Amino acid sequence: MSRLPHLHVAVLMGGPANEREVSLMSGNGVADALEGLGHRVTLIDLDRDIAVRLTDAAPDVVFNALHGVPGEDGTVQGMMDLMGIAYTHSGMATSVIAIDKELTKQALVPHGIPMPGGRVVKSADLFTADPMPRPYVLKPVNEGSSVGVAIVTEASNCGNPIRPDAEGPWQQFESLLAEPYIRGRELTTAVLGDRALLVTELVPKSGFYDFASKYTEGMTQHVCPAQIPEDIARLCLEYALAAHRRLGCRGVSRSDFRWDDERGEEGLFLLETNTQPGMTPLSLVPEQALACGISYPELVEIIIEDALRHSGRMS
Repeated sequence: MSRLPHLHVAVLMGGPANEREVSLMSGNGVADALEGLGHRVTLIDLDRDIAVRLTDAAPDVVFNALHGVPGEDGTVQGMMDLMGIAYTHSGMATSVIAIDKELTKQALVPHGIPMPGGRVVKSADLFTADPMPRPYVLKPVNEGSSVGVAIVTEASNCGNPIRPDAEGPWQQFESLLAEPYIRGRELTTAVLGDRALLVTELVPKSGFYDFASKYTEGMTQHVCPAQIPEDIARLCLEYALAAHRRLGCRGVSRSDFRWDDERGEEGLFLLETNTQPGMTPLSLVPEQALACGISYPELVEIIIEDALRHSGRMS
């Protein structure tokens, strides 16, 4: 049963980003849930005519199911702000900061949320020397879903220094964020509204939680709730909620952590906060919500209700 009056919802998905296929899965899942609740749905695949298509559709609200650039970096959010359209998830300013890993550190670390050190380097400089002692991690400054992430170790087959012809993110991006590699376990916590849900541990069969591990069934075991010490679970919930609030996130977010279990509380680091986490069958937010008694359709409507309330169209 719907918790909202029947609405016309435009589901914005797809687009040209690296995460296009994941976005399409998220969008279709959201659309199916909404239609099952009796809402009218218009599916919109992001393209250059997006403003015209949104104007023609004239929805009550947009469910933003885009992942990556330009749907998650503030570009689309700014357009919808100018058009006066209500939309789900975080606004423009939050999106600009949260997708940029360096800006996120500047916003969170001074307020006691631990994140790995590191610096932005030019990819071309990697071909003359390592930016820090190995092992270290290289990642794009403003991509998500582990797109373009490389772990550089002494045993890496990319050369020492890295060869220009070796496969890696240095071939795709002019600049990369270099961070010390944190050994240990992969943890994640979703925040819905003003509530941190649970902690999930991700145990990839490949040994690294990369793009394929995230979105290929059977590649990663989700332990929900995570079997970790109570103090570590508490810190994950506290840091995720604090990041959500400090960044100004709306609706739902998901914060990813790395925990060096040999160092206790000092080994826990927040890696990033995702403002538009996936809504696919393998996605972590729906899984945590369900474990808290919130079904997928209920989750979708809670996110839409938050958007309508923020826009002043619902008291």
